Amino acid sequence: MSKQGFQAAYLHCYELIRDRILNGELPGGMKLVEERLAEELGVSRTPVRESIRKLEQEGLIKNKRVVNPSDEDLRHIFQVRMLLEGFAARCAAFYMDEATLEQLQECIAVARSGSVSETMEANKMFHDIIVQSSRNPELVLIIDRMQSIIYLFRRAVVHHKRPFLIDEHQQIVDAIRAHDAEEAERLMKSHLQADLDFYLHLSRSSI
Repeated sequence: MSKQGFQAAYLHCYELIRDRILNGELPGGMKLVEERLAEELGVSRTPVRESIRKLEQEGLIKNKRVVNPSDEDLRHIFQVRMLLEGFAARCAAFYMDEATLEQLQECIAVARSGSVSETMEANKMFHDIIVQSSRNPELVLIIDRMQSIIYLFRRAVVHHKRPFLIDEHQQIVDAIRAHDAEEAERLMKSHLQADLDFYLHLSRSSI
């Protein structure tokens, strides 16, 4: 298989396994067997093994078992996000140029009027742009390793239409545009805390 062919197979496997975990098809505690997954997905074991490795880095799998994060685990994850993305928003207030600000504004416009999938993508792009604005590759790498858990939250807050989600994005952009670093950081942390609180409320309501 060519390098491009392997990359495509790997990404396909990664997305399928990740989505099956996130939608509950592969429940918490379940042991993942490479041979069985490879047969089900119609690929060799190698892309499955690489997919599992990446999902372990992202916190969805541990010791080849699907994790079942507790409320405390989720709070810990969000504490890290608040620190890192809050700092990134502070940096954005110093570094972000007008063209990039317009990209953030476009994300907001799409999220206000788009479909659920379009809003999901616009939400991701909004946060990714701000993280990139930190100009800190180590910070970007840490956030990248958390993408599966972040996706879990993003899907919940978008699908269940968390109140004020997009308005909070606009407030963050306004603070960045005004070069108010302290306010941009405060708003980002508050925004992520609201995401966490909303998700935990949903989880308790579904029990």
